Amino acid sequence: MIESTKAIVLHQVKYSDSGIVVQLYSHKYGRIACLIKGLRSKKSGKHNVLFQPLSILDMAIYYKASREIQIMKDFSASYSPADVYSDIRKSSVAIFLGEVLTSVLREESPNEALFDFLEDSVIYFDRCMEGYANFHIAFLAGLCSYLGFEPGKTIIQGKKYFDMLNGKFIQHPPADGNYASPEISEILAAFFSSSYENINKIILTGSVRNEVLETLVKYFSIHLPGLRRINSLKVLKEVFN
Repeated sequence: MIESTKAIVLHQVKYSDSGIVVQLYSHKYGRIACLIKGLRSKKSGKHNVLFQPLSILDMAIYYKASREIQIMKDFSASYSPADVYSDIRKSSVAIFLGEVLTSVLREESPNEALFDFLEDSVIYFDRCMEGYANFHIAFLAGLCSYLGFEPGKTIIQGKKYFDMLNGKFIQHPPADGNYASPEISEILAAFFSSSYENINKIILTGSVRNEVLETLVKYFSIHLPGLRRINSLKVLKEVFN
């Protein structure tokens, strides 16, 4: 059965001499993998840019629910984030977020609200010309709510430690050691309660930004035990240090 859907590219791997398998998050089916034949040939190579992380595609696939890898029939760019690909800092963010999403998005069922969040985030990031050094942190903070472990958005007076195990702000550090310092906890609270338009008001040094990012990645790993090591994290930290 041929089905049409919009999808966001997460990751691709080589398949045979000329094909690739692309991991996507689709509007209609949630997380899916698709085989695209001949994409690595000289004739079709120009289309490979459409399958970079965070590209948004309109596509038709030969869909079969019992099949692990779907076969793509046709595709076109729904939104191609050209500025992301031309900017080394943005492309580093795209690779990082694609790797995170590949690891954490496992649902093979549609989630329209999550898809809309991803699509809106990609478009905002691509069109943002300045003040985006905090974008990847804000993205992860926003993603928490769609994955089911969004913490409280504000620090209640006196509750200054972010308890990562229970996802809340508390007065005293927990005995298990999984908590953020008061400084990092306050910054995280700001991200959990901010929109993309306001994140440039959160002024961070490179070292503090990296500490906040490491804390969020640890928070994800606590609540998503299957989260793989994010290989692009080191590069991203260097880019925004």
